[in-house]
Amino acid sequence: MKKYLKLLRVEQWVKNLFVFVPLFFSGNITNVDLLSKSVFAFIIFSLAASSVYILNDYNDIEADSKHPEKRRRPLASGAISKPKALGILAGLVIVDIALVCLAQLYFHEPLWKFATIIGLYVVINIAYTFKLKHVPIIDIFIIALGFVLRVLAGGYITGISISQWAILLTFVLALVLAIGKRRGELINAQVSGKTRKALDGYNVQFADIALSISVTLAIVCYLMFTLSPEVQGRFHQRVFYTVIFVVFAFLRYLQQTLVYNRTESPTKIVYRDRYIQVTLVLWVAAFLIQIYFKK
Repeated sequence: MKKYLKLLRVEQWVKNLFVFVPLFFSGNITNVDLLSKSVFAFIIFSLAASSVYILNDYNDIEADSKHPEKRRRPLASGAISKPKALGILAGLVIVDIALVCLAQLYFHEPLWKFATIIGLYVVINIAYTFKLKHVPIIDIFIIALGFVLRVLAGGYITGISISQWAILLTFVLALVLAIGKRRGELINAQVSGKTRKALDGYNVQFADIALSISVTLAIVCYLMFTLSPEVQGRFHQRVFYTVIFVVFAFLRYLQQTLVYNRTESPTKIVYRDRYIQVTLVLWVAAFLIQIYFKK
């Protein structure tokens, strides 16, 4: 079972929690109907993402077999055969389509916008798998766009509108993670050699500058988000002070990236770094207080 979970990259499903962003910030997290819609969105997006991961691993078997870490992946190591992986991929696609149809029947409303976002995510990532991941800059922009699509999916399935600052913040935040990952790969490439063609368009100095710019933009976007009239009216003016947690989290991430070179896989930080985990918990708690205990 472990090898199949690795094939699906279940640990990467944490990224799909972004579909809950519209529900959380709208203050409707206790609305059972909207919560169930968001859960459906999470499951459907997770299965779609896993199908893309399998396709990517299938296409990269040769390259992954030369990578110090990726060679342990089920397809690259031979733990799962190619035909079996393709069978699982086909099964995921069928189940995902069935779940979208089931959700539409269960909630008694058209979900064509949500379905379009899922389809767009799959199409973009197919293009990424076969071509665009080899194009510097474009590759990290597509990764960032994937997070925006997750937020939009959560908004469309629940009918909750999303502010422009929230969309921009999501994009820039994801860009920070993507650049940090590329920088980690560059550091590893100095030891084991380049394992990704797109790395030819990057170097550590460029990654450091791009990372600094992106972190600055992310903090500015978050500031503008908390100061926007919509957010100030929905929450309390004290929401502005949550920027303390955001700045600390970014500084910790930069420390991990620039000092310890531990960010080839940004999701590992969420699972391993206690400082960022505590900061995220405090940030979420602060927002819960602002949303649900406003008075």
